[in-house]
Amino acid sequence: MQHFLAGRRVWTTLVSLLMAAALYGASAGAQSLPDFTGLVEQNSPAVVNISTTQEGRPARGGNRRLPDIPGMPDLPDDHPFQDFLDRFMDEDGAPPRQFDTRSLGSGFIISEDGYILTNNHVVDGATEIVVRLNDRRQMTAELVGADERSDLALLKVDGESLPTVEIGSSSDLRVGEWVLAIGSPFGFEYSVTAGIVSAKGRSLPTENYVPFLQTDVAINPGNSGGPLFNLDGEVIGINSHIYSRSGGFQGISFAIPIELAVDVADQLRDAGTVSRAWLGVVIQDVTRDLAESFGMDRPEGALVAQVMPGSPAANAGFESGDVIVEFNEREVPNSGSLPPMVGRTPVGETVPVVVVRDQERQTLQVTLEQLPEETTRGGPAEPSGDFEELGFSVEPLTDDARSALDLEPEVTGVIVSEVMGGAAAEVGLSQGDVITRVNREDIENVMDLRRLLSDVPSGRSVPLLVMRDGSQRFLALRMP
Repeated sequence: MQHFLAGRRVWTTLVSLLMAAALYGASAGAQSLPDFTGLVEQNSPAVVNISTTQEGRPARGGNRRLPDIPGMPDLPDDHPFQDFLDRFMDEDGAPPRQFDTRSLGSGFIISEDGYILTNNHVVDGATEIVVRLNDRRQMTAELVGADERSDLALLKVDGESLPTVEIGSSSDLRVGEWVLAIGSPFGFEYSVTAGIVSAKGRSLPTENYVPFLQTDVAINPGNSGGPLFNLDGEVIGINSHIYSRSGGFQGISFAIPIELAVDVADQLRDAGTVSRAWLGVVIQDVTRDLAESFGMDRPEGALVAQVMPGSPAANAGFESGDVIVEFNEREVPNSGSLPPMVGRTPVGETVPVVVVRDQERQTLQVTLEQLPEETTRGGPAEPSGDFEELGFSVEPLTDDARSALDLEPEVTGVIVSEVMGGAAAEVGLSQGDVITRVNREDIENVMDLRRLLSDVPSGRSVPLLVMRDGSQRFLALRMP
């Protein structure tokens, strides 16, 4: 009996200890979570709700008729008065109505005299912009300027001593840090959501001049243009995009770094437009196979697929096949990181650019220019060339083919006539591609292509410069 009681006491003690540990762990976990209440109370007054009005087109249709009036006959379609009805009456005989559309978004005040930052897509096409403050005051805002490339807009309201946010630095952020958003999702004003920084320097297809911050903060329609805060209560980004297949939040959102936003706002306020530098190259990522083919230890940098004629890059001596690994003494980890670096460099400045060429590093000095607003040979026919071991066939680039593809007369190479599979299919070679260079050497004909490919050892990759739909890119073809 004593053994039983002793064992029971031991068991009870163990259970108590386990429960205490569990409670302590839960308490410690709860205490480790950040408290956002002070941050929200301090910054909500500077966050605004934005509604816009966009004038719609009058509702019109055919065969307008007069209202039913006793004794009034129907008018034929070709009657002169019928044209009047078509212009100024709707189908019920009433004057046409103007349909206005409204959009909702968010923004935040950056100066006491009323400058407000938001997204361009929130106010794009607006005929009226109304800003509502946290204290329910409403003001009509003036659009100072907008920049479509960065999706930013600067507004101005009349005011004095308005509440403002504190500007922070996104460059100091680390992946995994807590961040908080305040905005008006679906029109629910001053909603607060929190999450962590998922990644930095993300490049999106439509905004390649913005190195986005990726977060898992819940962002929905209406949050656009609102601020993203760090735990110190500083704005480090502007919520701009979500990745979604349904239109709602699915765990991935993107914010514009505040440094870029402030730079754009300053230019819009001072000049009304945004000036960006231009290098003048078409770039692509360096894959593992391409890195090997260029003799690089690892994939890094931005591969120059094409140098625009007359561009700063052309004047500085850039060549297709160069891999840009440093720009203005900053490392270029991938192709998506280069455009923001170039875009934020002052126009007219001369900067050093390090490239890998022929397995050696070279430094080129390039003077950047303002980003533009809008960025056949004769000869006997050659026999077609079959490269069955690689899975494709080519034909000579004749005058007729060059004209049909709208290529410049100086373009040389061969046309891919068929892709059967193998290494060509794996690398993405397509029928109609024009192969212009192999391993940094221009080719004139099928014989050149065969000679250069035969020099590549089995199991190695060789870079092919391919022209497709007017643009050039490199493909790393692995030899069997």
